[in-house]
Amino acid sequence: MDTDVPRITEIYARSVLEEVASFELTPPDEAEMARRRQAFLDKGMPYLVAEIDGKIIGYAYAGLFRPRRAYGCTVENTVYVDPHAQGRGVGRLLTSKIIELCTAMGYRQMIAVISGTEDSASIKMHRALGFVDAGRNRAVGYKLGRWIDTYSLQLALGDGDSSPPDMTLVS
Repeated sequence: MDTDVPRITEIYARSVLEEVASFELTPPDEAEMARRRQAFLDKGMPYLVAEIDGKIIGYAYAGLFRPRRAYGCTVENTVYVDPHAQGRGVGRLLTSKIIELCTAMGYRQMIAVISGTEDSASIKMHRALGFVDAGRNRAVGYKLGRWIDTYSLQLALGDGDSSPPDMTLVS
């Protein structure tokens, strides 16, 4: 809902300013976050929030991994959780639902690009959900006074690569 955007903006801004999950250095304003959210929704992609007692504590979404047609059966997932709610299974719940929705939509692969260290909670959570390591890019970002690596993890959805995909997804 549009009323979710202020809280989504707040959660993301904290991550931009205090964490390395995002490589943005300046938090976008509510209008920009609303535009980004709507762009996913306009393409029929899932965009979810998690709430406790009516307060949004996290959000997740999936979008196409790359714009070229041959990538059209692969999505990239994203999840952000308020620091006060981290470690309580919120990220896992949101990511699990995104996996379920993307599988039902016919997507075949999901990629997670996670910045930080190999022992980060996000990497551990993704691995627990079945994602496998697909690569590491060393020192590709510089933020908060240090170089940051990114890790790619991959999860096969549905039939994965065992059969041809439904190419109507990539139109």
